[in-house]
Amino acid sequence: MSQFQKPPGPPTAPSSPHPRPPSGSRRAAWHGDLSASLVVFLIAVPLSLGLALATGAPLQAGLIATAVGGIVAGLLGGAPLQVSGAATSLLVVTAELVQRYGWRATCAITVLAGLTQLALGAVRVARGALAISPAIVHGMLAGIGVTIAVGQLHVALGGSPDSSAVDNLAALPGQLAHPHASALLIGAVTVAVLAGWPRLPGRTGRLLRTVPAPLAAVAAATAVSAAVPVPRVALPDWAPQALPALPDAPVLAIAAAVLTVTLVASMESLLSAVAVDRLAADRTDRVGPAPRTDLNRELAGQGVANALSGLLGGLPVAGGAMRGSANVRAGAATRRATVLHGVWVVLCAGLLASALELIPLASLAALVMVVGVRMVSFAHIKHVQRHREFPVYAATLGGVVLFGVLQGVGLGIAVAVFLSLRRLTHTRVTVSVEEGRHRVRVNGQLTFLAVPRLTRALAQIPADAVVVIELGGSFMDHAAYEALRAWTDAHRAGGGWVSLGGRAGRPIAEPASVHHCRPWTPWRNHHCTRPPQEATSPSSGSQLLGGVRAFQRHTAPLVRDELARLAHEGQRPSQLFLTCADSRLVTSMITASGPGDLFTVRNVGNLMPPPGTDHTCDSVGAAIEYAVEVLKVGSLTVCGHSGCGAMQALLGADHEPGAQTPLARWLRHGRPSLARMQRIGRLGRGEVALAERPVADDVERLALVNVVQQLHHLMSYPCVARRVAEGALTLHGMYFHVAEAQAYVLDRATGTFCAVRPGAAAVTA
Repeated sequence: MSQFQKPPGPPTAPSSPHPRPPSGSRRAAWHGDLSASLVVFLIAVPLSLGLALATGAPLQAGLIATAVGGIVAGLLGGAPLQVSGAATSLLVVTAELVQRYGWRATCAITVLAGLTQLALGAVRVARGALAISPAIVHGMLAGIGVTIAVGQLHVALGGSPDSSAVDNLAALPGQLAHPHASALLIGAVTVAVLAGWPRLPGRTGRLLRTVPAPLAAVAAATAVSAAVPVPRVALPDWAPQALPALPDAPVLAIAAAVLTVTLVASMESLLSAVAVDRLAADRTDRVGPAPRTDLNRELAGQGVANALSGLLGGLPVAGGAMRGSANVRAGAATRRATVLHGVWVVLCAGLLASALELIPLASLAALVMVVGVRMVSFAHIKHVQRHREFPVYAATLGGVVLFGVLQGVGLGIAVAVFLSLRRLTHTRVTVSVEEGRHRVRVNGQLTFLAVPRLTRALAQIPADAVVVIELGGSFMDHAAYEALRAWTDAHRAGGGWVSLGGRAGRPIAEPASVHHCRPWTPWRNHHCTRPPQEATSPSSGSQLLGGVRAFQRHTAPLVRDELARLAHEGQRPSQLFLTCADSRLVTSMITASGPGDLFTVRNVGNLMPPPGTDHTCDSVGAAIEYAVEVLKVGSLTVCGHSGCGAMQALLGADHEPGAQTPLARWLRHGRPSLARMQRIGRLGRGEVALAERPVADDVERLALVNVVQQLHHLMSYPCVARRVAEGALTLHGMYFHVAEAQAYVLDRATGTFCAVRPGAAAVTA
């Protein structure tokens, strides 16, 4: 049931932005943490055993890493909902270390990597690690995934993998030609259940899907294996492990191994923490405010966990997006879920060892193989391709597969630097004549290296020509700016006309200058910028038509390609934005959105009448139904604002409830908001508040209450209620203070509108 279907509780006091939740909320949080810990535990046990098997480490090493990651990183880390355990991304690295130096030396390297992470967290460099290009990070993970998948495919077929991905690929045809029938059967059952489990139909399917897919797959394979002889898990006695010992190897080789483990484990943990944080912020069933992530503390917590895991004889530890996302989706509210999952792993290892020894090794290999395949994300490939960074992605992936993780990352960085330098130096300048105008297009970054090409192109233009200069890059240094400004001044002095614009439709300003918003500047100054020959046009006195001319001249050439794409593909907005018709609310400005981003519904007072109120409201209801049912938007926001005329009319003493003008009839739909505010006043308590200052007056108070009331009305639409219940639609409240140019987002757990600040943590909406 959505929180908009009943009035939220009283507001928090200004001195306590995060109050202690009521006992009902605490019980709900405990229930969510307990159920989530069990779900993640059921995922983590087979995965940790599979990872240990794939690395060649003792099988209990995976359980140790999972237990230590859950308990230690869960208690000390800075990402409360992230679940740490045996590091998937380090499988290839760990396997190579075990083969080259032995298990005790691998544990020592894990300890040193943990201490390095602890030091890096102490000097607060975690945010800097995220500055590495996403193409490099995703390429690294994809390369590791390919290596894992190819190696474990040999095990699933009944063979044994080589340490080299290239050798595994070369040996794969022979392995496929002569598979081990029993191992192939077990692996096929595991993969089939993993692939089909999320797609089970009907009510029975929904019930079965409460069991995690990895557990179901391993359980099914174990049941099938009862009829065939196959190798199974063999857990040795839990005797005290020998202390880790450094390998007899050159110092540089050890340092490289420690650096590799530190880099890969840290990147996986930090990226997973960010992903889990975003997933938690988008939840609609959250109990209390979303936990905040401290990446430096998370890095230090991962370091302590790795150091302890290595000392106890466990695999390297890292946070995992798969485990973390499962934790959030299962209802986790605090770090208790992560810690409890580690406790269950300890109890399982001590009490259920005989049950674990029934699991066939081929099933674990198939499970890890599927994890490796899923590390190659086609969504990431499309993303990097769209940003013209696919060469970086491909180089990193290929380098990891062919040479190793650290070498692959280095190769990706080298390609990224080369492409950046090439883009900085490779600039194309073209001149064309279109409809009597000379159009100069500059594709690439405009630096001093491109000034000779630019000046040669500009020298071809006649002295009195109308010139449009379009800069397609995102950077212009001072030398290029001075050259362009000098030519522009000279051309204008000679009777010519010049329009300078960037790809986003903004005027060219001096480097590092303040960004000026051009689109409404002509309206604000009550004139339209235009070439001299258009100044005497009979129709140029129209402000609206002049604005259209300015759009056609400056903006249309820059957005035409994007609009053509949208016209061809159709609209697919992800957000519905319901706000007031007030002219001071420029939705695209306050949301930094563009064509195709927002499906906007505007009316007087941002009102959302409940369904069936009267037929005059069908327009608003139809827009909501179209956005939710046809466009499948994932988010719906109601935005009120300061100084709203509709709220003033509802509060005004001269307001006539029985009036029959169209405006009066429409404002009747705002009376539930007014009644709600008056009811709150009679009860002597407040329902909504601003987190950073008192509510200014009754108009502002009613505007805030009205946002909450309209969200309540939205939930009375069956299509909205259904998609919210399915988790496919989230509802948000927003308030925009015009004079402050400040947006406030509703925290539904507390009924408080929190200011959105640049660089601050995301506000829970």
